[in-house]
Amino acid sequence: MATTNFNPTEKPGIARQLAILEALLFVAGEPVPLENLQRALEVEPEWLQELLLTLNGGYEADERGLRVHQHGEVCQLVTAPTVAGYVEKYLGLQSSVKLSAAALETLTIVAYRQPITRAAIEAVRGVDSSGVLNTLQGRGLVEETGRAESIGHPVLYGTTLDFLHFFGLTSLSQLPPMQGLMPPEPPAPANSPLV
Repeated sequence: MATTNFNPTEKPGIARQLAILEALLFVAGEPVPLENLQRALEVEPEWLQELLLTLNGGYEADERGLRVHQHGEVCQLVTAPTVAGYVEKYLGLQSSVKLSAAALETLTIVAYRQPITRAAIEAVRGVDSSGVLNTLQGRGLVEETGRAESIGHPVLYGTTLDFLHFFGLTSLSQLPPMQGLMPPEPPAPANSPLV
């Protein structure tokens, strides 16, 4: 039986931690909970975030073919958007599926105002959005994230890790500023005292 020099109690240097993080993300092949990475690397949440940013920053700076996508409490190693055409060609896939104007509009509302209810989406769009939401859920770009604490407890929607991958983002913070993209939120009703 082969022996290894691995000692999990040893605190490796940053280069070693980055190599371990990269290997863990590679072998996982799917979204990995940050908690699992913290446990495997024996690091604090803040340090894990630094490692993820450093790993992804190195990929981007060197124009490599990989990126680290993080969404909420999970992250995944994915291919860079700049090489998507080559990957699709190699795998014999069609080019990326196009989204309709209604789907893009709805997706924009969800991305910037998440978590959001269907009624709130429809208030912005002015039309029924149930069909578009079903389509976006079917494509894995939008998911149910919980229930609102209001009458009827309507479903709340948010974007997914696949949404980030589809648009070549590593986090929601990379979305462009919202000004000019969407109408402002309606003002809250003023509470006027009775006279």
